[in-house]
Amino acid sequence: MTPDPLNAVFAALADPTRRAILARLTEGDANVVELTTPFRVSQPAISRHLRVLERAGLISRNRRATARFSHLEAKPLGEATAYLARYREYWDESYERLDALLSALKEERPTDPKTTDPEATDTSATDHHAPDRKGAYDGDDQRHG
Repeated sequence: MTPDPLNAVFAALADPTRRAILARLTEGDANVVELTTPFRVSQPAISRHLRVLERAGLISRNRRATARFSHLEAKPLGEATAYLARYREYWDESYERLDALLSALKEERPTDPKTTDPEATDTSATDHHAPDRKGAYDGDDQRHG
């Protein structure tokens, strides 16, 4: 079974250091020393990150004289973006359906129940523990006879 290139791209993008390296490479090719400078990690650690990015197809590396430069490869990022775009369309449609449902529910139900339901303002009709005129309680309270 051949590994899915998209899985390798997303696995490589999962690390913030690798994402920062890719962001730096949008400015142009760079060698390991240049890529190590902004980070608090060793040059061998950056080299390991570069190998992950290279295996994912996100960068290519070539030699110029004695230096080895990394170059950003756009195609895998484009494929990942296309993959995610399908889900964005799905969520946009889902949000549109949710908005339509909420609008329909607002139209069906008034916002202030007191303006449409006269019983909503008269609470004594349903409150069996409200005091009567003598100050005693009606209902099931046996202490006030």
